[in-house]
Amino acid sequence: MKTFGGTVLFLDRSDINTDEIIAENYLKELPKAELKAHIFENLKIDGFNAQTDVAGCRVIITRENFGCGTAREHTAQALESSGLFTVVAPTFAKTFRQEMTAAGIFGAEIDRKSLADMFRTFASKDTECKIVINDDGTAKVKLIAGSLSKSYPFELDDAAKNILANDGWLGFAESKY
Repeated sequence: MKTFGGTVLFLDRSDINTDEIIAENYLKELPKAELKAHIFENLKIDGFNAQTDVAGCRVIITRENFGCGTAREHTAQALESSGLFTVVAPTFAKTFRQEMTAAGIFGAEIDRKSLADMFRTFASKDTECKIVINDDGTAKVKLIAGSLSKSYPFELDDAAKNILANDGWLGFAESKY
């Protein structure tokens, strides 16, 4: 069994695009380590403040089509440099999903009913997330807020199973090449 996760950042909006994750001009001007200061600064969601809400978070839970827009590998790297290593959503933009995987960001595709329950039950609370990958290949998102805890199953695709079984991309590449 493998577990990973951390503090959750709930982003209650669909179609968060790459320019809202990190503005393109920062990708050309700043080294990767300095992107953290600008993550989500263009994102407009009622009650969201990028300067205060992102710090310390490791997991994003969001709505459909996360990472749509212009395909730029540096956008996923900006998430990684900000310590955001897991994104839970019902769908991802196809190219961005590939860029997340290449940057070492885990994407868990969760069904819409479970996602609605996550937002309803946990979004207004300080929430921790654990992604649990069992040896039999089953997986779940476990959310914890104080004494409240709920688990939501999701499916791992074969690529994710191989990557996790080999301790990330480096282990996977070493096992195949």
